[in-house]
Amino acid sequence: MSDLLNFLIENPTDNLSDEVIISSRLSKFPFKIKAMSGPQYHEYQRAVTKVGRKRNVEFNNRLYHELIVLNHTVYPNFRDAESIKKAGCSTPEQFLYRSLLAGEISELANKILELSGVGGSLDEDIEDAKN
Repeated sequence: MSDLLNFLIENPTDNLSDEVIISSRLSKFPFKIKAMSGPQYHEYQRAVTKVGRKRNVEFNNRLYHELIVLNHTVYPNFRDAESIKKAGCSTPEQFLYRSLLAGEISELANKILELSGVGGSLDEDIEDAKN
């Protein structure tokens, strides 16, 4: 077997994770994130892309970031029922927006995309989703 094939077999990507800092406000608190799979990446793109009349394509950036952050942030777990209740929220989305600034959510989503091997910009993701 080749070295590359051995490497790929011995290093599966299903448990790839990292700790990241997303802002100066939270510089003392690393977030633990996990990579998304190719099928998850395409599922999220499909879920947030709507083709309207005259083939106008709309990409819901807010929902895209929510899906990525809510499903691939290990710590803190924005889906934890006890934490949601303690924060005075009723949904993971409310907890996310109550806890983080808009730029922090965007940065966290970008870090998850980078870890997942999607190094392009959001504009490139939108173009991919349209095609």
